[in-house]
Amino acid sequence: MFTSVRDDLRATLEEIRAAGLHKPERVIDTPQSATVNVSAGGRPGQVLNFCANNYLGLADHPEVVAAAHEALDRWGYGMASVRFICGTQEVHKELEARLAAFLGQEDTILYSSCFDANGGVFETLLGEQDAVISDALNHASIIDGIRLSKARRFRYANRDLADLEARLKEATEGGARRKLIVTDGVFSMDGYVAPLADICDLADRYDAMVMVDDSHAVGFVGPSGRGTPELHGVMDRVDIITGTLGKALGGASGGYVAARAEIVALLRQRSRPYLFSNTLAPVIAAASLKVLDLLESADDLRVRLAENTALFRRRMTEEGFDILPGDHAIAPVMIGDAAEAARMAELLLERGVYVIGFSYPVVPQGQARIRVQLSAAHSTEDVDRAVDAFVAARAELSV
Repeated sequence: MFTSVRDDLRATLEEIRAAGLHKPERVIDTPQSATVNVSAGGRPGQVLNFCANNYLGLADHPEVVAAAHEALDRWGYGMASVRFICGTQEVHKELEARLAAFLGQEDTILYSSCFDANGGVFETLLGEQDAVISDALNHASIIDGIRLSKARRFRYANRDLADLEARLKEATEGGARRKLIVTDGVFSMDGYVAPLADICDLADRYDAMVMVDDSHAVGFVGPSGRGTPELHGVMDRVDIITGTLGKALGGASGGYVAARAEIVALLRQRSRPYLFSNTLAPVIAAASLKVLDLLESADDLRVRLAENTALFRRRMTEEGFDILPGDHAIAPVMIGDAAEAARMAELLLERGVYVIGFSYPVVPQGQARIRVQLSAAHSTEDVDRAVDAFVAARAELSV
């Protein structure tokens, strides 16, 4: 049987390669940091990493690593259980309480990933008589989570408040019992920030709940790093916040839902990814607590990230590159053509700068880009070197 299946799979893989959509995995043989050692075409070497979600540089922070070592000795390696059987330790409850307090929510529930967190919300909270209204550029995990629900589905154009209101009216006139607006806090391909204050105003007007996936914001966006709700002054008006421990908060793995107490309580009883997935490894929970200690004790990492971001955006603009506007650490360099974006990424790697080109279907046709991500671990010299590499790669590409 598999002989025919193998031929089909090989044909599909060849179509992916022919379309320029193949995603090779470069092997890193050092810890994740501002500089990593990458084997590229048999030529290993130290390169600057400008494509990681390691926004605060905490993935190899010595205090985080030390906390992880201590946690292994105290709590062990893994739980070999789900939470409600024998998979809950004090460290898990402590992290849930700390995250809830940090995000200004009543309670938090941990998941093995934010993908699972988003996959576990909609089916639990919404039924056939309910409606979910989702931003068109929301993360794939939100889209997949909504598909698991029997709720009516509405989609509004990215950050388009008039379109959002039209969909809310449609859901209301259709007799929806519950209405849930869901948006990314920061849209990962563009670095654009959702207009949460206006979204909350519409939610109040139409008696809807608000859910934000703040994966690309928590830890460094907002005056104290509490994310886009803090940035927009609506921490008390957002009902559900999902996020990850795998980006700014140490970069390991794990996700969470921080929300109203009753929502979290129901998720603990009915959310399938939570009930049927192994407990988050205790070492990750303990290291994440250390991350929160670092964030709450000083703002030096957030300040350094903001400075690096401003420098890169300013210099690239001065050099004539097309960068989507904003001040987020996601700084997309627009190329347009998919083949050119891929080629520029290769030329940059040859010059010691590790970035990735993004093209359709990840982004719209004709909007291929190199998504640069700044980190607090980068030095000013690192940022200048990256800009110089872009200039040199562009010159070679044009030849």
